[in-house]
Amino acid sequence: MSDKPHQNLAIIGHVDHGKSTLVGRLLFETGSVPEHVIEQHREEAEEKGKGGFEFAYVMDNLAEERERGVTIDIAHQEFDTDNYYFTIVDCPGHRDFVKNMITGASQADNAVLVVAADDGVAPQTREHVFLARTLGINELIIGVNKMDLVDYQESTYDDVVEEVKNLLNQVRFATDDTTFVPISAFEGDNISEESENTGWYDGPTLLESLNDLPESEPPTDAPLRLPIQDVYTISGIGTVPVGRVETGILNTGDNVSFQPSDVGGEVKTVEMHHEEVPKAEPGDNVGFNVRGIGKDDIRRGDVCGPADDPPSVAETFKAQVVVMQHPSVITAGYTPVFHAHTAQVACTIESIDQKIDPSSGEVAEENPDFIKSGDAAVVTVRPQKPLSIEPSGEIPELGSFAIRDMGQTIAAGKVLEVNER
Repeated sequence: MSDKPHQNLAIIGHVDHGKSTLVGRLLFETGSVPEHVIEQHREEAEEKGKGGFEFAYVMDNLAEERERGVTIDIAHQEFDTDNYYFTIVDCPGHRDFVKNMITGASQADNAVLVVAADDGVAPQTREHVFLARTLGINELIIGVNKMDLVDYQESTYDDVVEEVKNLLNQVRFATDDTTFVPISAFEGDNISEESENTGWYDGPTLLESLNDLPESEPPTDAPLRLPIQDVYTISGIGTVPVGRVETGILNTGDNVSFQPSDVGGEVKTVEMHHEEVPKAEPGDNVGFNVRGIGKDDIRRGDVCGPADDPPSVAETFKAQVVVMQHPSVITAGYTPVFHAHTAQVACTIESIDQKIDPSSGEVAEENPDFIKSGDAAVVTVRPQKPLSIEPSGEIPELGSFAIRDMGQTIAAGKVLEVNER
């Protein structure tokens, strides 16, 4: 483990805008992937008629992804800058993988939004920015990629910057702090060194802007909340739940409770990167073993917390949602699937309490009959089976969710208050 502070970095943006190539390039430029590995990938890419995909292959190391040329799973890779050590959460751009994107973006402190210079803001650019905003990503660095395809023209770059700024303002992202960098992930322009091709640009390189990100204050003071991603049985150890510490600290010897499964016990061991550790802090991906917990007692979507301050389980909750896309209208009684941290639960929208003007945040209408694409609203929600979720004002890491139906993300939101069961 590095002794530098850690940052989780999401790479988001529309499909084919060059996210995977950028990630491969970042890993290569920071010495995290040796030259000969890139060479191997280059030969393989050319054999498959996908010349130029060698950097992408660093990330997309699943065979299926290479054949299709798209990113499916969320791969984790690490690299260092002078100030931080980063774990990259490569978020898939394809629509059917938005679900992964949700669990992926919620794991990130900051994000790089990749926008291709030859294409500009595309439908998924909007969706990803919107989700990043709702899921609490603080700072965006915008990589205007594929500058080599537009002959490094300043005017094209300026147009894309303007377009992205408009988009960010729409979802109320503070654009003053946003860094824009003209890059070519494929050629390596402005990634680690200033490019001669963009003499008109005098800002930081991409790695410099990553290095300048503010250090995130780890939420160690909050109570422990650790959403479970998977539960394994490991011979010699027993049942091992795996997940990422969102808030608080997990210590060996702690008495913990898993909700909503409502089982608990004493933490015997905590493991990180295949090494036993005495404790885990926010941002750490860990496996741990709890005395007396069996494989069938807990499941993905459970949240682990202190036995004396267990995670809350909602009977109903009030939330603010923004509808991104829905073919018709949403009325009370609608029951889509809510994705919150690692849980996926069908929930009924019991009532639409207020319609909010998304540009000002003011209440536009009390108890509207319906909401539609583009609307923001406060709604009351009843989970169809137990769901552990927290008010975003108290534990933001467990207070956001996405709503999916018909194979797409139709809305995202944050929890205002929880009526516990």
